[in-house]
Amino acid sequence: MAAHPVHASLPLFAQFASEDFVIGGGVAIFHIASGSVVICSAEDRKGRTYYFLPKGRRDAGEESGRGAEREGYEESGYRNRLLPLPIRHHQPQAHPRTEAPALTAEPVWMQLMPVSRYQYVLYWYIAETLPPSLEEELDAQAGEAYKPPPPFPKDLTLRERIKMEPEGYEPRHHEGTGVDEEEKAYKSYLVPVEEAVMKLGGRGVLVDVVLRGWKGIQERMRLEEEEWVDEDGKGVVD
Repeated sequence: MAAHPVHASLPLFAQFASEDFVIGGGVAIFHIASGSVVICSAEDRKGRTYYFLPKGRRDAGEESGRGAEREGYEESGYRNRLLPLPIRHHQPQAHPRTEAPALTAEPVWMQLMPVSRYQYVLYWYIAETLPPSLEEELDAQAGEAYKPPPPFPKDLTLRERIKMEPEGYEPRHHEGTGVDEEEKAYKSYLVPVEEAVMKLGGRGVLVDVVLRGWKGIQERMRLEEEEWVDEDGKGVVD
């Protein structure tokens, strides 16, 4: 899968008062069984179509990961939950520290972007579509309050997760989930990873979010198949 590498910025010093920044989150939502990912599209001022991953500002008091799940649903119409994967990160483990968990749902990218005179701090996460049973449990009419899904179970493998869907199952797409006229005009698609990479431009952070997510899914499957992950989701030495 050809894609141009994206280079991370060097560490920097910066400071912003509460009235000068806003925190947001975005997601690459995967349907694991089909190897597909959700992308959205909209039209610019000249009527040209462009593609993107769903993202947006978290609500006041909302945890960043939960905000990313909600924004993913509102902008794309696909319910989702963060997916723990074997990704590299520098966050410490909670005390008392024992074995480091092999899987985590930490963000895979962070971006700093100016929006008007504000600083936008954006975290990118990896998520999955929900199984049919959870879709029914969380079912709501358009306009009703958002219902967050339960987290991905620690004792559930990806193979077991795939078996929770009938063969040929397509994740449910909800209409009318956008919270304003701009979001309601968005279109969304569940497409193969290769197609998503192409439509997202073949380079940049959005492409790398997708590629890191898909690579993490494949790596988690490999670890589970080799029985390197125990029932609690912790790394096993041998």
